[in-house]
Amino acid sequence: MKAHSASLINALLLIIMSGWGYFAASKPSLTILIPAGVGVVLLACYGGVKRENRVIAHIAVLLTLLIFIALFMPMNGAIGRGDPMAIFRVGVMLVSTLVALIFFIRSFIEARRTRA
Repeated sequence: MKAHSASLINALLLIIMSGWGYFAASKPSLTILIPAGVGVVLLACYGGVKRENRVIAHIAVLLTLLIFIALFMPMNGAIGRGDPMAIFRVGVMLVSTLVALIFFIRSFIEARRTRA
């Protein structure tokens, strides 16, 4: 899998899981939609990542890393509430984001090797 494909899948999962969480919540908060917003921005970066535009790829990696770190707070909250569906949703977002980060790092290493 290429980094752009992993980023696309991650963006779609962020949007879907975040939207699901928003509509499933008894008292929805707009903060639940933060991962969806990041997913939309990652979708906007998709073309640049696919064309291997370095600036856009680095922006996408930065956003992916930031959302990965930020998702640990909702995971702690979901575990604290004992909400298995919230744990599942946030877990899916964490795993997809981690996979996207791994593919980005691999592509950066490959690009550096080909330049050298």
